[in-house]
Amino acid sequence: MSTTLPLFPLNTVVFPGGRLPLRIFEQRYLEMVKQAIADDAPFGICAIREGSETGSPALPYMVGTRVRITEWDMPETGILHIDTEAQERFVIRHLRSEPSGLLIGEVDAVSAEAAVAVPSDLALVVEILRHIVDEHGAARFPEPHAFDDAAWVGYRLSEVLPLKLSTKQNLLEMNDSVTRLHILAGFIRKQIN
Repeated sequence: MSTTLPLFPLNTVVFPGGRLPLRIFEQRYLEMVKQAIADDAPFGICAIREGSETGSPALPYMVGTRVRITEWDMPETGILHIDTEAQERFVIRHLRSEPSGLLIGEVDAVSAEAAVAVPSDLALVVEILRHIVDEHGAARFPEPHAFDDAAWVGYRLSEVLPLKLSTKQNLLEMNDSVTRLHILAGFIRKQIN
């Protein structure tokens, strides 16, 4: 069943379970965030396929992630700082632009990936992620951690590794957590060699 969701196109990809802090200053997004806070409602984050984050509405990729605001602050007039937590992925079925330039999507949720154990031949990627999590702490990687779940490990590595935006988008759209981990392991091996 489709739902209506305000969309925030960005030059980033957020994965389910991830955290993303944002600094909001454009009027259309200030209004969107104020409404989301007032209604305790989600909005969607989509990577930009064409265009830019400011000015005319950007053309987003068709798969994004629903997020909820977990904390907010307005340290100065006209600028909101928010922390978001990513929930499930969605597919945009229809897209329209409001007069303000805010994009509204009719979206369908994408089923969550089933928990699958990390294959033993990919233990190295889990160890690398453990080091990253230890280094960055709970603020960046809140509990609970799921180092035995291939989807969780793949999502967290996809967030932190220096991958091109289009590569991150492809990893978000993928529905096979073990294949995602193999791709990430290949990237890591190239960086090490």
